[in-house]
Amino acid sequence: MDGSTTTRLEHRSAQLIDQFGRHKHKLRISLTDRCNFRCSYCMPDTPEWLAKKDILSFEELLTFCEMMVSLGIRHIRLTGGEPLMRQGVVNFIDTLNRLKPHGLERISTTSNAFYLNKYARALREAGLDDINISLDSIHADTFMNMTKRPIAPVLEGIAAAQQANLPIKLNCVLVAGQNDHEVLELTQWAYQQNIALRFIEYMPLDQPEHWQPKKVITEDNIIRILEPHFQIQKQARQHDPATIYLLNDQYTLGIISTISKPFCQSCDRLRITATGELFTCLFANTGTPLRHLLQQKDPTLLQAQILKAVWHKKAGFIEHQHAPTRKISMHAIGG
Repeated sequence: MDGSTTTRLEHRSAQLIDQFGRHKHKLRISLTDRCNFRCSYCMPDTPEWLAKKDILSFEELLTFCEMMVSLGIRHIRLTGGEPLMRQGVVNFIDTLNRLKPHGLERISTTSNAFYLNKYARALREAGLDDINISLDSIHADTFMNMTKRPIAPVLEGIAAAQQANLPIKLNCVLVAGQNDHEVLELTQWAYQQNIALRFIEYMPLDQPEHWQPKKVITEDNIIRILEPHFQIQKQARQHDPATIYLLNDQYTLGIISTISKPFCQSCDRLRITATGELFTCLFANTGTPLRHLLQQKDPTLLQAQILKAVWHKKAGFIEHQHAPTRKISMHAIGG
């Protein structure tokens, strides 16, 4: 890290503010568009992978992260695609830890856990603070239907993360007619495993012709299913996208209800794609290209472009209530 970068980090101030007064403290980085799963709500039928030359290098990503931490980012999450398919991810996490004395508080990742049995201990030793794991079913047949992959390696990955003392959250996207019959069973399983679970409403992010409102299992639907089996207390909403419920005074369940109860007014997140486009909203039609500025190594221009993009962030799904129209797909923008 050079002297000018150190100076910027030591004089950090929260400048990532949009026109609605929302401060940005969380950054999601898509390391790759590639994924070995084929989840219908995330992946197009015939994905076309990016060429390696079109993907940001770890050096470019580090330059970007240094700038973002200097502007107030406190939490970085590495996403994909499947981030564990990107060679060098463990070393990159180790490098990111150098930013913790300068304001970065947490480094996380999101994974399908297929390769986690191999990487869990190394990730923990590199300084990863926690991991979100996609688990849409605990039944092999349902899991195969939704992901086109076997569940056994995923369960092995979860066990490996537990053994490595790597904090876990499970993410489950509910789709009517596919896995909604497992709401109670999956909750009970996660409860017994003492792993935090978050249900996610099915969102119109990819192939919107496949998305229909009737396929959405809402937050209220989920609570009605669980109420006969648990004592449930709704918690006050914070900046987390999930509404948090406490089950039996001891277990935390989250529900991300983008469709039925949009939470855009409290959004504190930004995203950068593997190609270097800054997306200020998951539902935005376009992003702001930054790679050319990262390559120019002009921090003044880079900062100005970032602040401009963030300021013009729109209200979000809460305003438009429809799917984005864009070429980039969910597997490339990062969840």
